[in-house]
Amino acid sequence: MVSVTSWGRLSHHAHCVTAFTSGAAVADVIRSTRPGLAHGMGRSYGDVCLNAGGQLWATRGLDHFIAFDAGTGRLVCEAGVLLGDIQRLMVPRGWMLPVVPGTQFVTVGGAIANDVHGKNHHVQGTFGDHVRWLSLARTDGETLTCGPDVLPGWFAATVGGLGLTGVIVAAELQLRPVPGPWLATETLVQADLDAFFFLSDASDAGWEHTVSWIDCLAGDAGRGIFMRANPVEAGERPEPVARTLAMPLVPPVSLVNRLSLRPFNLAYNALKKRQAGRAIVHYQPFFHPLDNVRDWNRMYGPKGFYQYQCVVPRAVGPEATRALLQAIARSGQGSFLSVLKTFGDRPPVGMLSFAQPGATLALDFTNNGGRTLKLFESLDAIVREAGGRLYPAKDARMPRDLFEAGYPRLAEFLTYRDPGISSDMSRRLMGN
Repeated sequence: MVSVTSWGRLSHHAHCVTAFTSGAAVADVIRSTRPGLAHGMGRSYGDVCLNAGGQLWATRGLDHFIAFDAGTGRLVCEAGVLLGDIQRLMVPRGWMLPVVPGTQFVTVGGAIANDVHGKNHHVQGTFGDHVRWLSLARTDGETLTCGPDVLPGWFAATVGGLGLTGVIVAAELQLRPVPGPWLATETLVQADLDAFFFLSDASDAGWEHTVSWIDCLAGDAGRGIFMRANPVEAGERPEPVARTLAMPLVPPVSLVNRLSLRPFNLAYNALKKRQAGRAIVHYQPFFHPLDNVRDWNRMYGPKGFYQYQCVVPRAVGPEATRALLQAIARSGQGSFLSVLKTFGDRPPVGMLSFAQPGATLALDFTNNGGRTLKLFESLDAIVREAGGRLYPAKDARMPRDLFEAGYPRLAEFLTYRDPGISSDMSRRLMGN
């Protein structure tokens, strides 16, 4: 038994960890050690990747590239391959993953199970939109191959299915052609929420990637920095030298607090204003701005932190987002990682996929115990009234009724659930 935590570091419970050494061994391992749960890099913030007191099946050993077609961009690989390794191997060959989340340290299996999204949903959708098929091992010994056109019910249950339908062993991904690793970017000062929605709408037709940083301490104003980007042919340029910093230890108290938040937000806002305009940048700092700070989650101290990410329908997006920012400002528990984006008008791939048409707000909060949980109750009420939902990959405390209301296909999904797989989240939100 070893102590395992998720990225939010909210709990440290003992788990019995068994590592997969090959794809061929997966079926035998999960049949003999159930109930368990596949565990990749543990980059989920809450309890979706945890199984306290129980079995975890470590998938990082499933790290083989199986096949690649250089003419079509189709890549077959095992589920433990990291997204960052795919990018490093394929971008020099003129291909890139169409969708990546905020960190490249995520496995292919984790990206599918949480149906991750990026800054380009209105163009490329979610990660699951680019999975052609996947191999799924069930704890009863059955192995299924499913895709959008083969066993589509199993595919829709597994994409975004939180690892509860079986263990993803391998998958075929459709990559996209790119002219190189560079992006043409534009950084704009965003005066308020109205400006955000105007810029977002105006950017949809001509820009692939759009995202906004919000100063959540500015009340409901929504002031911030709007960034947009497109892949570009930039010729031969020296790639940036990686300068990885590190948070070497866990401080005795959170470094993200009332004293540090306001000056940080003011400084970040001033820095980005000075950088306003157009530039050519490498994809890594634009897609993954925090990946060059190793173990940055430690800065929140021994109690860890929560991430709260919601999506609300576009029809009520401005009003609901304004109400969320007002509640956060009143609480005094701001975040310096406050990201606002929009999702395009395309249906979710999976039965439990998070992305839906609307506006999505993501914020990190130091774990201040009851004060923080009380704030979340206020935010939940706004999301519930707006007809929105929370992101399970980020969640550690969502009430069950909000989960059931936000995911209307839950009953259908449960018919595909593997009875030999369990997680802290599944027991909390779906029962044993």
